Amino acid sequence: MAKFPTLVFSFLAGFLCFLIQNCNGYNGNNIAAQLNDDVLGLIVFKSDVQDPFSHLSSWNEDNDSPCSWKFVRCNQKTGRVSELSLDGLGLSGKVGRGLEKLQFLKVLSLSGNNLRGDISSKLSLPYDSLEVLNLSRNKLSGRIPASFMDMKSIRVVDISENSISGPLPDTMFGPCLSLHHLSLAGNLLEGSIPQTLFKCLSLNSLNISSNRFSGNLEFVSGFWLLERIRTLDLSKNFFSGSVPEGISALHYLKQFSVQENHLSGSLPSDIGLCTHLTRIDFSSNQLSGTFPESLRRLNSLTLFNIADNMLSGVIPQWIGELRNLESLDLSKNDFTGSLPSSMGDLNSLNHLTLSNNKLIGTIPSTIGDLTKLSVIKLKGNSFNGSIPESLFNLALAEVDFSENQFTGPIPTGSTSSTRLFESLRFLDLSMNNIQGTIPAEMGLFSRLEYLNLSWNNLKSRIPPELGLFRNLTVLDLRSSGLLGSIPGDICDSGSLDILQLDGNSLSGQIPCEIGNCSSLSLLSLSHNNISGPIPKSISKINKLKMLNLEFNQLSGEIPMELGKLPYLLSVNVSYNRLIGRLPVGGIFQSLDQSSLLGNLGICSPLLKGPCKMNVSKPLVLDPNAYDTQIDGRGHQKQNPTESSQFISKSHKSRMFLSVSAIVAISAASLILIGVIVISLLNISARKRLAFVEEALESMCSSSSRSGASLAVGKLVLFDSRFSEEIGDLLSLLSKASEIGEGVFGTVYKVALCDHQERAELAIKKLVTSNIIQYPEDFDREVRILGKAKHPNLVSLQGYYWTPQVQLLVTEYASNGSLQSKLHERLSSVEPLTWPQRFKILVGTAKGLAHLHHSTRPPIVHYNLKPSNILLDQNLNPKISDFGLARLLTKLDKHVISNRFQSALGYVAPELACKSLRVNEKCDVYGFGVLILELVTGRRPVEYGEDNVVILSDHARVLLEEGNVLDCVDGSMGQYPEDEILPVLKLALVCTSQVPSIRPSMAEVVQILQVIKTPVPQRMEMF
Repeated sequence: MAKFPTLVFSFLAGFLCFLIQNCNGYNGNNIAAQLNDDVLGLIVFKSDVQDPFSHLSSWNEDNDSPCSWKFVRCNQKTGRVSELSLDGLGLSGKVGRGLEKLQFLKVLSLSGNNLRGDISSKLSLPYDSLEVLNLSRNKLSGRIPASFMDMKSIRVVDISENSISGPLPDTMFGPCLSLHHLSLAGNLLEGSIPQTLFKCLSLNSLNISSNRFSGNLEFVSGFWLLERIRTLDLSKNFFSGSVPEGISALHYLKQFSVQENHLSGSLPSDIGLCTHLTRIDFSSNQLSGTFPESLRRLNSLTLFNIADNMLSGVIPQWIGELRNLESLDLSKNDFTGSLPSSMGDLNSLNHLTLSNNKLIGTIPSTIGDLTKLSVIKLKGNSFNGSIPESLFNLALAEVDFSENQFTGPIPTGSTSSTRLFESLRFLDLSMNNIQGTIPAEMGLFSRLEYLNLSWNNLKSRIPPELGLFRNLTVLDLRSSGLLGSIPGDICDSGSLDILQLDGNSLSGQIPCEIGNCSSLSLLSLSHNNISGPIPKSISKINKLKMLNLEFNQLSGEIPMELGKLPYLLSVNVSYNRLIGRLPVGGIFQSLDQSSLLGNLGICSPLLKGPCKMNVSKPLVLDPNAYDTQIDGRGHQKQNPTESSQFISKSHKSRMFLSVSAIVAISAASLILIGVIVISLLNISARKRLAFVEEALESMCSSSSRSGASLAVGKLVLFDSRFSEEIGDLLSLLSKASEIGEGVFGTVYKVALCDHQERAELAIKKLVTSNIIQYPEDFDREVRILGKAKHPNLVSLQGYYWTPQVQLLVTEYASNGSLQSKLHERLSSVEPLTWPQRFKILVGTAKGLAHLHHSTRPPIVHYNLKPSNILLDQNLNPKISDFGLARLLTKLDKHVISNRFQSALGYVAPELACKSLRVNEKCDVYGFGVLILELVTGRRPVEYGEDNVVILSDHARVLLEEGNVLDCVDGSMGQYPEDEILPVLKLALVCTSQVPSIRPSMAEVVQILQVIKTPVPQRMEMF
């Protein structure tokens, strides 16, 4: 009822508009004179939008003028509205016709709202007067019409971060002489850049980043005609070719960004002639060549980023002439040689990244003169010598010197200078040859969050001062020659999430205070000399997911309390001195044999060795207690002989039978109980995998199932042919359209139409736990996945995002998954033949190779298994779910989580036990398991009544015995042995326990192609 007067007024206002524009009666001029157009226009605009926070409550139709209303500014001379700024008010609805009445409006800013509408139909705006138009960060859609820029005095246009799609019209920028700023960033625009844009000679700023524009820049040199341009951002598109010469014509250019395109060739040689440049970003392309000499002229340059290219050569000595440089990123290239001493002249440098090159030599001592340096990353080079002490006197926040050849001690920094102690948050010195002790001064790093000293030669004790770290979340000291015992106060901070002490010479017991590590998710103490029992206090670490204690001297029984840890997903206690039963519940009922081997007597149906229990000794009665005789003093004493004679034969017989019966009954009971326990354990073991997967996935998807009403969000379809309303799309996600449910969410099959065209698509409704919370981050990650195009990859067609619901729109594969064809086949369906299986192998390998070697940055699948291999109508494989783990916020830091444990048998050993660093070799391991499944028709882990079969181990044993063909799936009919045998050998190499032994996926593709080559030709090749 509250809205009734407003609605009535809106009707009357609309009717009055009609009268003013169309009536020619004798009193028409009087009505127009009495009506304030600005009030009328704003009230009509207000009626078309929803204002959930009542920001526009001061807009009252009874007022004679809107100049006192919030967010409205008027021209003091004319009293007419000149500016309307409604940024970030949470308004929704559409931009109605009311704004047409504001004939003197110069500035209209509606950014950061939820306004919808099709921009294809010309928005109802006062185009004749507008100078500034900001519609950014809304939900406008459709294609930009050619008439959109028909604004005589427009200076600023910002329609970034909407869902506007399609190509730009060729005639769009005809009348643009007054245009100074244009931003189309963050939309779905595609095609080439219209040539009319280059007639906008007054442009100062042009941002078309994060779209799908394409074209060869060599033939789009019209950008160099915009001589007044100061900011030019072409990043995150699909531009190709080389950057053409002629950029020197842009005399006023300050910022130039082309990162994340497909550019090749060399850096433009004349770029140094743009002397006003302050920021250059060429990162994530395919550029080659060396530094152009002209760069040394850019005295105003503050940021220079050419990371992730193929540039080579040495870093020139003149780099020190760029005195204003604040950020320098040369990482992931092929630069060689040593660091020039002149880098110490970069007095303004704050961020220095040289990781993953081929640099050698020592760090120049002059680097210690960079007093403003905060971040220095030298990872993955061949630097040697000691780390300069002067570096640790700077106010550094992040230091990464890992994977080099540094020697000498860890610098302590001057205790008189507290700059480093108050600033350092990240320190990684791993995989060097650093010697000496861990300095106690490290306990003064009060803000340190990440400390990795692994794979060095420290020969040091763990200083108790490490427990002083109040913010430390990761402590990695693996294989660093540590001695002594584990300090009891190592977790006093309470913030530690990962503790890795593997591969040292630690002794003594695990301190009971380990239970204070309440935040731990990974505790790894394997390959040490730790003795004593496993403390019960570990059961207090409720967040613990992985516990690695293998290859120590632990004794006693595993505490039963560990079975109550709710998130524990991986345990390895092999090769210790443990005995007794396993804890009941939790992960312990599904541990495989490899996690328990090499102990004194753990009781498990998986192990064939003895079962030893910690039980108290039985009570032994005095044998003379009941034999009496009279001693010399007249006292009665017991005599065993007389006592035995006193017992009658019948009594002896009854006693004998009674004892025999008791023994027999007891033995039978024990045997029966044992059979029942073993049966239950086997049943539990067989069902454990399915139980873990269902439980975890139900937790992951519970939030996505709750609630029938969904928030209205942003729909982005990369294929502009399909433009259904999101409400209609969501209505199709019913139980009837559900076709599967997996680790990352539920999948639905839907059909989208555009007039006569119809296409079947798959919609994946993502789990909302840990999903990226910001739409711009989600958009960026999805666009990276959307750029991965290959015949053997499921094509990403678009997405939908709100904080509550996230959908991915992908192509639909009509033949289902490889899982259904291989392991869930109906008896009426023909099994896959060997040619079909080999075709699936080759296609999957090519798809993975494309993800690993042709995308920048490389995409690691993380979760490769048959359910993620989809098949089209011709049984061509298409890999799905690749890179979806990037959308989970916690996976950048900790890759292993409960979602990946549902892929038991596919997870590489270094991921499950030793390391959380995931790379392409983890996918290679999963692909090796996939080969074995296709060849054998068996699952990677199979639970029998009294044993567990690990497919890779089983195949390896058969190969060693010369009977590997015995494991081939007979249901596929005839097969060529000269193909099957090398394919099986390839699978075993791919599933090697050592990642470095596994081939790359590019090598796997080559090997498979050689295997498929006929034998005579194959012989010729070698």
